[in-house]
Amino acid sequence: MSESKQNRSTVVAHVCMLLACAIWGLMAPLGKHAMTHGVPGLEMVCFRVVGGALCFWIASAFVPQEKVKPKDLLLFFFAGMLSIVFNQCCYTIGLSITSPVNASIMTTTMPIITTVLAALFLHEPVTSKKVIGIFLGAIGAFILITGSSHAAGATNEGKLTGDLLCLAAQCCFAVYLTIFKHLIQRYTVITCMKWMITYAAIVIMPLSFSRMSALPWADITVRVWGETAFVVVGGTFIAYILMMQGQKNLRPTVVSMYNYVQPIVACLVSVFLGLGIFGIAQGIAVLLVFTGVFLVTQSKSRRDLKMEERRTKQKSKRLS
Repeated sequence: MSESKQNRSTVVAHVCMLLACAIWGLMAPLGKHAMTHGVPGLEMVCFRVVGGALCFWIASAFVPQEKVKPKDLLLFFFAGMLSIVFNQCCYTIGLSITSPVNASIMTTTMPIITTVLAALFLHEPVTSKKVIGIFLGAIGAFILITGSSHAAGATNEGKLTGDLLCLAAQCCFAVYLTIFKHLIQRYTVITCMKWMITYAAIVIMPLSFSRMSALPWADITVRVWGETAFVVVGGTFIAYILMMQGQKNLRPTVVSMYNYVQPIVACLVSVFLGLGIFGIAQGIAVLLVFTGVFLVTQSKSRRDLKMEERRTKQKSKRLS
C-alpha cells in the first residue's frame, strides 16, 4: 500500500472511531432511560445482539460474500464472546444497577488495560508519549464526568457490583482489541460482525428467553421503543461497523483512547438539554482528552521502532 493511500486509510479510521464513540456517548443516557422504564439489562442485551445480528445478515446480502476458513469461524466465536457477550452483558447489567457516572468512570480504564495487554501480547512499546497521553485523557474524561454529574444534580451513588461489572466489560473488550486484531484485518467489517454477533445471539437467546417472554410489551412506551431502536441500530449496527473499520488500521491502544470521547458527547448533550453547563473547566477537559489522543497516536509503535532499527543498521553499513 502506497504511503498516501495508507495516510488516507488512517484518517478514515480516526473519523470512524470518533463517530462510533460519539454514538456510544449518546447511547449511555438513552439506554439507561430505557432500562429503567421497561427494558431491563439482560433484555436490552438480547435486543442488541438479536437485532444487531438481523441488521448484519441483511447488510451481508448487499455486499460480496467472503469464504471464511473453519479455523477463523472458531476464532470469531471467541471474539464474539469477548467483544459482545461478556462485554455487553457485563456493561449493560452493570449500568442497570449502578449510576451512569460510575459506569462512565469505569470506561476510562480501557486505554490503561489495553496498553498493558498490547505490551504483553503484541510487544508494543510503552513510550513516554503513550503514558502521558493516557494520563491526560483520563484526567480530562474524569473532569467531564464528575462535572456533568454535579451540574445535573445527579448523585454519584452506585453499587460496587455494578461498578465491577462495568470494569470487567472494559477488560473483556481490551483483550478482544489486543488478541483479535489480525483476525479482523483478514475480512471485511460486515463478514466479521455477521459471524461474531450471530454467535453472541445464539448464546444470549437461551439465557434471556424466559425474561423476554415475561416482558410487559404493551406497557412499553413509544419513547422507550425509540431509545431501544437507537441502541440496536445506532449503538450496535452502525457503531460496530465504524469501530471495526477503525480497528483495522489503528493500534489497539489508539482505538481504546477514543473511549475518552464518550464523556465529551455526554457533556455536550447535557448542555444542549439544559442539564449542564460548558465552562472553562469543561473546555480544559476537552483539550486534555484530545491532547491525550493525539499523543498516543503520535507515539511510536513496534513497527516504527523496527523500521528505525533497520534504517540505523543500513546507515552503519554504508558508513563502514
